[in-house]
Amino acid sequence: MRLQISSWEDLNAKQQSALLRRPQASQDASIRAKAAEIIGAVRTNGDRALFELTQKYDDVSIEELRITEAELDSASKQLSSDELAAINLAIANVRRFHELQIPSPIDVETMPGVRCERISQPLDAVGLYVPAGTAPLPSAAIMLTIPANIAGCPRIILCTPPRPDGTADPAILTAAKRSGVNEIYKVGGAQGIAAMAYGTTSINKVRKIFGPGNAWVTAAKSIVSADLDGPAIDLPAGPSEVLVIGDKSASAEFIAADLLSQAEHGVDSQVLFVTTDANLAAAVQAETNGQLSSLSRADTVSAALESSHIIVTANIESAVQISNRYAPEHLILQTERPRDLLASVRNAGSVFVGQWTPESVGDYCSGTNHVLPTYGYANTYSGLGVEQFMRQMTIQELTRDGLAGLGDAVACLAGLEGLDAHAAAVSRRLEASK
Repeated sequence: MRLQISSWEDLNAKQQSALLRRPQASQDASIRAKAAEIIGAVRTNGDRALFELTQKYDDVSIEELRITEAELDSASKQLSSDELAAINLAIANVRRFHELQIPSPIDVETMPGVRCERISQPLDAVGLYVPAGTAPLPSAAIMLTIPANIAGCPRIILCTPPRPDGTADPAILTAAKRSGVNEIYKVGGAQGIAAMAYGTTSINKVRKIFGPGNAWVTAAKSIVSADLDGPAIDLPAGPSEVLVIGDKSASAEFIAADLLSQAEHGVDSQVLFVTTDANLAAAVQAETNGQLSSLSRADTVSAALESSHIIVTANIESAVQISNRYAPEHLILQTERPRDLLASVRNAGSVFVGQWTPESVGDYCSGTNHVLPTYGYANTYSGLGVEQFMRQMTIQELTRDGLAGLGDAVACLAGLEGLDAHAAAVSRRLEASK
């Protein structure tokens, strides 16, 4: 499969929009309806439904949902020293970056006698979902658990699907435990989301659910978050994506590797390369084909490349405008002076600056979080951080003189809105204080 090359300035507005259109999301009506059916079964039958659905969808029979301490202890023994060292390095870097994200309290006197404050508190109970299907994701356990732990959430639980032998992935268990969570359950899919959302005998409900997943998980998260009795969720999710901006100084080999690394996430992933150099565009096209043949997930990558593109544009400013319009989950800047472009970048989940910064480092262990808005949601959403595991509360305290200073303004504004009881709540106090 060859990446197609298009010249941006040769396209009309309709063609340009078509070029930046994402692949059709796989969350079709049938998946959403089935996810709703699964959620209903869990709400009605609790643990029994979880056992039955695990047998049905994971083809494995389990007797206990919760991972035991013995299982957690033995998990790390199944990993090599190099694997343990990599997990520890990722944990250290992610923790170091996220510890600086704790919101600072605000305490200010807006006018004499009027004190306003803003404080942050951790969410009471959060649920983390870590996929473990075709590609178990211990990195997701790290990215989700560490900010929850730093935020100080009193209760953190994690759900992950069982393997065919009925055990959970040892790398996921090790990463989760070393990141600070011990309450882990062997349940996946829409049923895992439902269990965390509404609770069962074994799994108590949570206030907010975090984590990536397939179309079933995405549908389930959407359904429960729309329910008044359900939890909040982290952010809208879609297929993974990357956009690379490169000029004549960039390496075709590196760019092709970056595009392919993102395309291997799934057949509905999308990768874009935007460049000012037609020769580089052709070189990346050829290099992509050459590297593709050596990949173990070549079929998946080829399918993703069918909806991916190389775009040649007139100048670097146009390239950044195209990126801002697309609002990629991941943006890679491989230009001669990449940091000069940062001031112009408006919409991106995470930015990777320079030729020595592949997107892979952000996925695993540079320190930033890899849970990011996709499908254009980078226009309005931020990537995951400590703040999303907290809620903010404002406080105000007035003295009598402070209230007197505000009284006329409150009465005036209440009058504009026809809310005389609001005005009276002030005037009665001021009259009583005379």
